[in-house]
Order: sequence, then C-alpha cells, then structure tokens
Amino acid sequence: MLTQRKRSEWLRQAVFVGPGLLCFSVIVFIPFLLGFYYSFTEWNGLDLDKAKWIGWSNFERIFTNDEKFWAAFWFTVRFTVTTVVLANVLAFFLALMLIQPLKSRGLLRTVFFLPNVIGGILLGFIWQFIFTRGFNTIGKLTGWPLFELPWLGTPSTGFWGLVIVFVWQTAGYMMVIYIAALVGVPKDLLEAAKIDGASYWQSVRRVLVPLIMPAITVCLFLTVSNAFKMFDLNLSLTKGGPGTSTQSLAYNIYAEALVNNRYGLGTAKAMLFFLAVSLITVTQVWFTKRKEVEA
Repeated sequence: MLTQRKRSEWLRQAVFVGPGLLCFSVIVFIPFLLGFYYSFTEWNGLDLDKAKWIGWSNFERIFTNDEKFWAAFWFTVRFTVTTVVLANVLAFFLALMLIQPLKSRGLLRTVFFLPNVIGGILLGFIWQFIFTRGFNTIGKLTGWPLFELPWLGTPSTGFWGLVIVFVWQTAGYMMVIYIAALVGVPKDLLEAAKIDGASYWQSVRRVLVPLIMPAITVCLFLTVSNAFKMFDLNLSLTKGGPGTSTQSLAYNIYAEALVNNRYGLGTAKAMLFFLAVSLITVTQVWFTKRKEVEA
C-alpha cells in the first residue's frame, strides 16, 4: 500500500513530468518505433493497407544498389568535417577578440550572433539571392573572378556555397559558448604564464585551450550533429543540385520518402542515418571528454 506521502509525491511527478513525457512519446518515441517498423516494409507513405512486409530487403538494396545514398553520405561526411573545423576555429578566434576590452564588443557580439536567429530556409533564400544576383553584380562591376563564379551551378562551388552559409550561421552561436568559457578562466593563471615568459599564443595554447575543453566538447558536439543533419540550407540553396552532386544525407532521405513516395525505403535510410549520427557524436564526446580529464 502506498502511503499518503508517496501518493502525493507520485501525483506531483505526474503533474509536472506527465505532460512533457506524453508529448515526447506522441511526437518522438512512437513515430520512431513506427519508423523502425516501416523500414521493413514496402510502402508509399499514403495507404496504410498497402504497407507490405518485406523484411531486410530495403537495407539490402541500400548496401548493394543505391549509389545516390552513398554519394550523399560521403558528401555529408566531407561537409561535416569541413564545417566543424571552420566554424569552431572562426568562433574561437572571434571569442578571443571579443573578450578584449573593446568599446564595441557588445555590438559585435550581437552582429555575429544574429545569423543564428534567422531560420535555415529563410537564410538559404537570402544567400541564394546573394550568390546569384549580388555576387554577379559585384563581379561585373569589379571584374574579380571570385564573384563571377557560378556559386550554385557546379558541384565544387555548390559545396563551398553551402559551407560558407553554414559556417556563417553557426559560428556566432559557438562564439557565445566560447566567450562564456574564456571569461571563466582565472586571470591569475594567465598572469602567472605571462610572468614565466609565455607569449600570448603560448598562453592560449597551453592555458586557455586545456581549461575550456568542456566548452570545446559542447561546441564540437553541436556542430557535428547539426552539420550531419543539414537539410534546410540544402533545400533552399541547391536542392541537391546540380543533379544530386550536393545532396546531403537528410535531403536524400526526404527525396526518397516524400518525393519518390518510397516511404519504407526512406525510413530504412533514416534508421541508418540515426545510427551513423549517434555513433559519430558519441565517439566525438568520448574522445574530447578524455582530453578534459587530461587537462
């Protein structure tokens, strides 16, 4: 028998946790289980009575006869590696600059953070206009070859166009995390390093970086997961083109399930996508957490 106190505690937990747990189950957990089931079916995503159980056939098709999926996978890997490095390096140096006693640092922090507030679809359309109209106009006026490139018209320039926009959107948010970590570093440690003859960059490398490893872990986790799941910029900027040369893994899954109406095959790809993102992010967190212990 539950005592009055335990019943009261269970009631409080149900009131405070119950609505959130219910929403999570309806929106995330149950659809995930249904997606796992449909990954073993042949279904067009429309008629429930036409979902035909086919076992592992979808996964066999992906691993043996789906070149577009693997092309999208390796494109996403290249995109993730490039953007994670560039976004974090840029964010770190912006943070180093904006912890200095500058009169305009508050304004600059706001300016650099603003792109993160803009939604990915809207941001993609803004940069599509910049790449196709703005750069073209600047190129005609100045004659600079950089601005005359077909930024969204070839596989290589399309890749770098996506990288530029993603880094521009992401670096400001990572900068805020790095600033919070850098401000919390004890000043006496930096002063002691300076007295011992360390240069500014030696202090950054030997003192600041080890002490802000928890922030680096968080920033790497966020950028890796967001880059691997990149979809909205891909949809609004290139739509995976030209052809499918700039198609991300998330966009490939979307096209398979909702454009080609092969929902069963699309959910099978989504399951593999979930496993890949989970494995990569867990490995990254484990590796950087070890560095925190060493620091």
